[in-house]
Amino acid sequence: MKQIILKPIKTIFKNLSFLLLVGLLVNCSSSNDKEPIDEPEEPIVTSDIDFWLTKGDRSVLLSQQETVLSFGTKANNYPQIEINEGQKFQSVDGFGFTLTGGSAMVINQLSTEKKAELLQELFGHGDSDISINYIRLSIGASDLDPAPYSYNDLESGKTDLNLDNFSLDADKSGVISLLKEILKISPNIKIMATPWSPPVWMKDNDSFKGGSLQTKYYEVYANYFVKYIQDMKAEGIIIDAITPQNEPLHPGNVPSLLMTAQEQINFIKNNLGPAFKAANITTKIVAYDHNCDQPEYPITVLNDVDAKPFIDGAAFHLYAGDINALTTFHNAHSDKNVYFTEQYTASTGEFNGDLKWHLKNVIIGSMRNWSKTALEWNLANNTSYEPHTDGGCTTCKGAVTISSGGNITRNVGYYIVAHASKFVPLGSTRIGSNITGDLNNVAFKTLEGKIVLIVENDGVTNQVFTIKYKDKWVIAALDAGSVGTFVW
Repeated sequence: MKQIILKPIKTIFKNLSFLLLVGLLVNCSSSNDKEPIDEPEEPIVTSDIDFWLTKGDRSVLLSQQETVLSFGTKANNYPQIEINEGQKFQSVDGFGFTLTGGSAMVINQLSTEKKAELLQELFGHGDSDISINYIRLSIGASDLDPAPYSYNDLESGKTDLNLDNFSLDADKSGVISLLKEILKISPNIKIMATPWSPPVWMKDNDSFKGGSLQTKYYEVYANYFVKYIQDMKAEGIIIDAITPQNEPLHPGNVPSLLMTAQEQINFIKNNLGPAFKAANITTKIVAYDHNCDQPEYPITVLNDVDAKPFIDGAAFHLYAGDINALTTFHNAHSDKNVYFTEQYTASTGEFNGDLKWHLKNVIIGSMRNWSKTALEWNLANNTSYEPHTDGGCTTCKGAVTISSGGNITRNVGYYIVAHASKFVPLGSTRIGSNITGDLNNVAFKTLEGKIVLIVENDGVTNQVFTIKYKDKWVIAALDAGSVGTFVW
């Protein structure tokens, strides 16, 4: 029995010795005569999605992430945002700010080099630019000018029915000169203009604050708009749209005007619309331009069968009411356009709270409710939140703050708008995407065929979620209070 066992063992050891010897010879020969064999390389994993992030704690500010986000075919149980290209909504005109007279003043105080760099960053289309593509202007002064003025100011008791004294001179060295520089950078940028007040001699209280436009001056005031558009065109500036009055139900600002819905109807159908038609002006007339708490105002204006043909749509702010009021108007007049034209961030606000609220309501909310634009308020001011009129806003914070020494601080409004303007150009179309839990979002398809998804985590914890597109899935994550823009 032992002999039967021992014989194979001896054979095994003998064979092992032979194999070890052969292996040693082979290794020696290989090391002397042949190149070493390379180890197989691991496959390179590429990301299908560019991901830009801003966090509410400011630790990350509009920064492209290195996170690899690759679409796969394996489903999962995370909350899902599904992109539906087949579901199309409104086209987009743009995202931006109001270029107030005060904004122009502080920007123009920069050195030539610093101003050029800032304008390129704000309006350019390079990798480090945010590509603002929509500007709102005041016709005459807003409350963020040093003092109120119009383009036809006269001594008390005088009138100018032919508008012989109409002049843009008050803006030529400020807003207009700056606009010309912006247009060199972004010649296709869209511009909307709106007055805070007519010339005081047209009003019933002879004051820039409050009062109403006298009926006898309706025709003259309509021609005032015509001259403004024509003279701006002569300066090389095309006004795409106007509203008859900023915040027509807020006569307490400086400057301001009370204009009821019925007054706006009469002015548009009897004077402003016909004046534009007679002068072959194609600038859009947009009604209302005030808060979401009274959508019945623009609905009433558009319900007038004689006024409606002259009107392109309605504009909204959100200092009162709910952003869904835009859809209320859309449902009443689905053949007309919707615009969101103003919301300010305050000097008393916190970055994290403002980032969340404004992304949820102004950017995502307005777009999900049919708006063609999403505009924050002031583009720039100084460290004291100036200039402003006596009685104007003292806490309105610009997208950027510019110190007397020329230092530039990028505020929360900058990042709110940039998460859309940098990635969603003019002519993009909003497409379908579902909201799941606290993940507020909106999706677009650009003219180049790119998909852009903006997501805001409105919750209090980190959220892992899935983006589903064409039956493929990718897993992403956002910290509480963060916003991400995903592009593919």
